[in-house]
Amino acid sequence: MRIIYLHQYFKFPDENGGTRSYDLASSFKSKGYEVTIVTATSDEKYNNKRRWTEIEKEGIKVNYIYLPYKNDLSYLQRTIVFFKFLLFSSFKLFNLTADLVLATSTPLTIGIPVLMKKWLHKTPFVFEVRDVWPEAVIAIGAIKNKFLQNILFILEKLIYRNAETIIPLSTDMQNSIILRYPNFKSKTSIVIENISELSRFQVNKNSINLKKYIGLNPRFAILYAGAFGKVNRLDKVVDYAVKTLPIDKGLVYILIGEGSEKKKVIDLAKRKKVLNQNLFILDSVAKSDLPLWYNAVSMGSSFVANIPELWANSANKFFDTLAANRPILINYEGWQSKVIKNNNIGYVLPFSLTSKAAIDFVNYTMDISLIKNQSENALKTAEKSYSLKIAANKYIEIFEKTFGKCKNTF
Repeated sequence: MRIIYLHQYFKFPDENGGTRSYDLASSFKSKGYEVTIVTATSDEKYNNKRRWTEIEKEGIKVNYIYLPYKNDLSYLQRTIVFFKFLLFSSFKLFNLTADLVLATSTPLTIGIPVLMKKWLHKTPFVFEVRDVWPEAVIAIGAIKNKFLQNILFILEKLIYRNAETIIPLSTDMQNSIILRYPNFKSKTSIVIENISELSRFQVNKNSINLKKYIGLNPRFAILYAGAFGKVNRLDKVVDYAVKTLPIDKGLVYILIGEGSEKKKVIDLAKRKKVLNQNLFILDSVAKSDLPLWYNAVSMGSSFVANIPELWANSANKFFDTLAANRPILINYEGWQSKVIKNNNIGYVLPFSLTSKAAIDFVNYTMDISLIKNQSENALKTAEKSYSLKIAANKYIEIFEKTFGKCKNTF
């Protein structure tokens, strides 16, 4: 079977960013599928007059278009990039032959090229929902115009109606879709969460020397490896650092990544006098280097703004932490909070930390036996529920069912 995998932010492990699409594409290839990626890149080496550059790496064909994108772009600048990719990828898809297209959001506009491909070439598509889009962008105030909001909801419904299968990345996303579009319940019966890539994190047992990077060997280190975006509200981590520093200087927070809010977080940490005391902010690293960092710390983390629509996220940070055999720290409710509590694999902080909550959290980090038990539970949970093998097998079952049904229809 020939599959076109449409993902605007496709990354290989030697790059900075999530590798779900790479991991799945590699698994599909190992099962005999022919996989062609259509994606955008900020890498200057693909900036040429031909517009599209095709390479083959690890047996995967990748079609790159140079469209620079950074987390510090304004909403208008991001929208322009989205629509450029929409336009160029639509024409690219017209010139590619496939039995099926797998399209993964965000943004929601990624659905337009596959709609066109289906209508013109009758190529069926599976649509993967990575965020509750457009609900999330509306909730955070990124799109306030009611007319534009309605357009996005119409587009969302149109994509769902034409998709053979809708794959949400969390049960909360699934519930959101079903609540708004009950007629599509049968299309969204399968949830495929983000992946705990066990081989990447369990094979490499080496670790970086924390003292080399932060100047000390902490008693308990918490790692955040991800974007510094508005939705992440990493200013709250500065507050956590302020609240816990007087209680225990050996508890530190390490933030790795890039994004529009990074400078603001650094400036705030300086003003609060916690930067390079118990809060350390470093540059991003390649996905392949993350195991070295997780092996050196005590706990992983994921943070978002106190907005219910964002709690449905399926962030890589959560699953990387479990794969790395570490407990996970979050500061929001939702499905991940339930998984943490039900499986005893981490700690859920209140979004705003009181003095009492700060003491409770510091005491938690001192419970060596509990941390050890949660670490073991984290890896077991990853193996049982979120491994690449589980995700890939679910997808292959969907592909075979979709292709078989559509083949009989044409």
